[in-house]
Amino acid sequence: MPALQFKLQHTDAQTGARAGTITTDHGTILTPIFMPVGTVGSVKAVSRKQLAEEVKAQIILGNTYHLFLRPGLETLEAAGGLHQFNGWNRPILTDSGGYQVFSLANNRKLTEEGALFQSHIDGGKHLFTPERVMDIQRVIGGDIIMAFDECPPYPSDYAYAKKSMELTHRWLDRCISRFNATPDKYGYTQNLFPIVQGSTYKDLRTASAEFIASKNAAGNAIGGLSVGEPLEMMYEYTGLCCSLLPEQKPRYLMGVGTPWNILECIALGVDMFDCVMPTRNGRNAMLFTSNGVINIDNKKWERDFSPIDDGIGCETSSYYSKAYLRHLMKSKEILGLSIASIHNLAFYLWLVKEAREHISKGDFAGWKTEMTVRLQQRL
Repeated sequence: MPALQFKLQHTDAQTGARAGTITTDHGTILTPIFMPVGTVGSVKAVSRKQLAEEVKAQIILGNTYHLFLRPGLETLEAAGGLHQFNGWNRPILTDSGGYQVFSLANNRKLTEEGALFQSHIDGGKHLFTPERVMDIQRVIGGDIIMAFDECPPYPSDYAYAKKSMELTHRWLDRCISRFNATPDKYGYTQNLFPIVQGSTYKDLRTASAEFIASKNAAGNAIGGLSVGEPLEMMYEYTGLCCSLLPEQKPRYLMGVGTPWNILECIALGVDMFDCVMPTRNGRNAMLFTSNGVINIDNKKWERDFSPIDDGIGCETSSYYSKAYLRHLMKSKEILGLSIASIHNLAFYLWLVKEAREHISKGDFAGWKTEMTVRLQQRL
């Protein structure tokens, strides 16, 4: 079956921003795109129908580490993969578990073979090798599956960052070998994306991006950023990686970020984003809107009966008032968490859609400058 197809349709003349399409067997994705994070096979507090119709999500993420532990591979395989299990019939990307293993620093051991870690659920020990991670992601059934990498912390000294990057590269070769030696699992094409590492060292990032580019994968990811480094550094290394990764392949920046981070990185040439921020912050009363940031806990919203945000084309955001959402949050009503999550995700998807339209029209640079200021206002 044909691999993922990427078509570049417009490039902004003043920045590196791109508009394109990614075609998978589960549908076409318009880029730039934001991907809601469905860690355990669900986007927290948001139903499949809401994701499709209100958020207008085109692709979601599943997390290899969490899905491997629960519900487990036997259940997922018996269901026919994650698409069948959770009812999502659009594309799914699965991460490799590398970031979760990174975040378990006190409960894992890295060797050349792989990563030995303890389950956060029952303390059981498991070994993730590059080969095992490919097999697990085949069973989960992502349309896009990620190579197994080590994500070094920030800051990392040069020697550690170099050693870590070289391990990631050796693991990538093993991922590619296993991926090429195994068939697609459920009758549709699965596509492997390698990940650029190298911490915050220019020569390492350059070497890693060149190594990843040489693999001629269906798409490429930039990892190891948004892990605590200064924003200017994140932008610098994102731009460097984009300048070295192939123009005719989609570029995915992992785990970024705020709406203004996303606009800046679109301008640098990134096509795909994911982050838990819209849902996590929403559950903690922080709303991103087309006019700025709202803390819905604040008393000023107690009698504000205007819609949460009627400018983004989301029914939930247009229907419910700020006062009502504040009441639900103060009352610790589950519906409040759902409304806030749907709204924030719908806003993120609206934002990348607007970016795409302005790239296509040729006025992205000016629009981005104006929006960046507007979106950061505290209302």
